[in-house]
Amino acid sequence: MSQLMLFDFGQRKLVDLKEASTWASRYLNRKVTVSNISYLLQYGRIKKYDEHGRILVSLEELKEYYDSFFRQLRSKELLEQPVNWHLSFDQYKEEERTKHVHRLHPYKGKFIPQLVEYFLDSHTDEFKRDVYFSSGDIVLDPFCGSGTTLVQANELGMHAIGVDVSSFNVLLSEVKVGKHNLAFITDMVHNLASKIEELRGVISVFEEHLSQELAIFNSQYFPSPEYKRKVASKEIEEGRYAKDKEETFLSIYNKLVDKYQIKLRQDKDKTFLDKWFLDPVRKEIDIVAKEIKLITDTDARKVLTVILSRTVRSCRATKHSDLATLKEPVITTYYCKKHGKICKPLFSASKWWDFYAKDTLSRLEQFNRLRTETFQVCLTGDSRRIDIYNEVKKKNIKFAEILQKDKIRGIFSSPPYVGLIDYHEQHAYAYEIFGFERNDEAEIGSLSKGQGEKQRRAYVEDIVRVLINCRRFLQKGYDIFLVANDKFNLYPEIAKQAEMQIVNLFNRPVLNRVEKNRDNLYSETIFHLRQK
Repeated sequence: MSQLMLFDFGQRKLVDLKEASTWASRYLNRKVTVSNISYLLQYGRIKKYDEHGRILVSLEELKEYYDSFFRQLRSKELLEQPVNWHLSFDQYKEEERTKHVHRLHPYKGKFIPQLVEYFLDSHTDEFKRDVYFSSGDIVLDPFCGSGTTLVQANELGMHAIGVDVSSFNVLLSEVKVGKHNLAFITDMVHNLASKIEELRGVISVFEEHLSQELAIFNSQYFPSPEYKRKVASKEIEEGRYAKDKEETFLSIYNKLVDKYQIKLRQDKDKTFLDKWFLDPVRKEIDIVAKEIKLITDTDARKVLTVILSRTVRSCRATKHSDLATLKEPVITTYYCKKHGKICKPLFSASKWWDFYAKDTLSRLEQFNRLRTETFQVCLTGDSRRIDIYNEVKKKNIKFAEILQKDKIRGIFSSPPYVGLIDYHEQHAYAYEIFGFERNDEAEIGSLSKGQGEKQRRAYVEDIVRVLINCRRFLQKGYDIFLVANDKFNLYPEIAKQAEMQIVNLFNRPVLNRVEKNRDNLYSETIFHLRQK
């Protein structure tokens, strides 16, 4: 403490953000950046002090915050069983947990790349003693989802095969691991951006005026970070205060809509696209999708499809806090609990198209610098019955020859959890825009099927069928790692019916971006299975 430059502020000793990050790094014994401290200020976790225009924080308040958080984190009431805290990977910043192509598109239920690296790479961690996979091995993910296992296998010099019933998931995985003509795709991005601009017209003037009014209003009634701090300290009753101000600004909003004659609702309300997008956004989506479908270069079309899908997701007429799970369409300004101010729905896709196109191209380029000359193939199919060898042969004969000769070394996958996610529905907009074939009925453990006893029995049967079918393509002495939050204790029975044995369990805490979601803590288990 004596090495820090302290500032007097009444009875408190304060430091600047750089000194705060240095102190916190020492106190927590892990890297804490200036951005991490700024994040705590932004979300009202600690108070901001101003000394002649210099932002300062209290070390006492910072220590109190970290002590309080880690007391909750390690509480036995939050996690039902002992866990390996080393496997939380909480030392990694968000940008590392979502490195390069891993943030190419939102996806519910994906695991972080560091978890894959830990089990696939023998050199990843000094605490790991066992080696399961080596360079040149073939890894299988029968529930490949957004392709995390395939990407990390490539980065580590391993071949990989992914299987998924969702054609959109397969497309996303293919884009992540594929080689692309980025210069050509960049030209296409600019062409499509010009198509959007041609449609905006009066919308751009309306949005600019609306944004100006919002900035003035929010600065007066929701100053950051003071407002969030006052809500956190109970100085302001958030619900009542927010509702009053929401109604006040709504009159300003309605006058602007009338002034610029903005059409908000679409003429129809039958499909997902009809319901969840304002009329101006829908027009932009339709024209860009039409142009993408006309592109003859298959690979470029796939990349642009992912960019548009990512853009569309952010343009849905919903509150920011409901992006992951939609509730009701929003066509007016509203109080946003996530940002602590009045926010607006999206009236144009232009901003997000530009942002996501640039980000996607950058991430693909980053991965290009890391990729290895290995094979990654993603197959659309049902892992309970798919003939992996024949399907790989249709896509890549050379890889099929390696597969037939060497076979698959093992599996690393996260099967669906019972009754948790409808995987097709989370990307319903993409299926509708591009006409992808939906295969909802083939989903295992989907949310729509529920979590009852009947559903649990069906889940066990389905996962067993997957393991038995995939086993015929594995080497003798295979290693299977399945990541699951097995709250119904189904995996011992799954292993038994698949004639396998659970040789090890790795319980890890799942930390959800802790400053944002402190109370939503749970653990998951990595089941290590081998031949019985």
